[in-house]
Amino acid sequence: MSSDPPVAGATRRGFLQSAGALAGTPLVAGSGAEAATPVPAEPRPAAPVALTLHVNGKSHALKLEPRTTLLDALRDHLGLVGTKKGCDRGQCGACTVLVDGRRINACLSLALAHDGEQIVTIEGLGQPGALHPLQAAFVAADAFQCGYCTPGQICSGVALMAEARRGDCSAATPDVRRQGAVALDEAEIRERMSGNLCRCGAYANIVQAVRGVARREGVA
Repeated sequence: MSSDPPVAGATRRGFLQSAGALAGTPLVAGSGAEAATPVPAEPRPAAPVALTLHVNGKSHALKLEPRTTLLDALRDHLGLVGTKKGCDRGQCGACTVLVDGRRINACLSLALAHDGEQIVTIEGLGQPGALHPLQAAFVAADAFQCGYCTPGQICSGVALMAEARRGDCSAATPDVRRQGAVALDEAEIRERMSGNLCRCGAYANIVQAVRGVARREGVA
């Protein structure tokens, strides 16, 4: 039985290199089994939606892409950069703001969800020369170092005192059946502030600042 003569200069190494090059060549779009898989088109951004955000006593008419978070709306569209973007996953608490008196993580909430609601950021709590009592307490107690987490810490502190006055319980509340205001001892404050992280480790002074204001407001 005859066989084809070897190609001049052909080697096993050359054959393998040629085969490897061919394997990396993309298929040309055609028909049947050889047709290349079509590349999906990039999703088009949704049309902007009109909404009104009431922030720190002022109304802002905006048109935002529906996926815009409240955090990005505050920082990028309203210029309120006191609210910080830390983890952007709801784990650090740096983006804490007050919505209708309750604290939320602004990075986890869509701006559209708060159309018409009353929002308070750190800029709305106090100003230089007229600080909120908790802002003044943070300064007096040296309750911050780099200050990045401080806006969220203060907003949480303001909210937790309102929660205690309402009688909202926490995991540290000894008797959840008890009616009326909850006393903010150190354990309660640490538990209720546990969603706000401080990489500088100023926790002891943060607790001192919150507890001092809570005493003056009758919830400690």
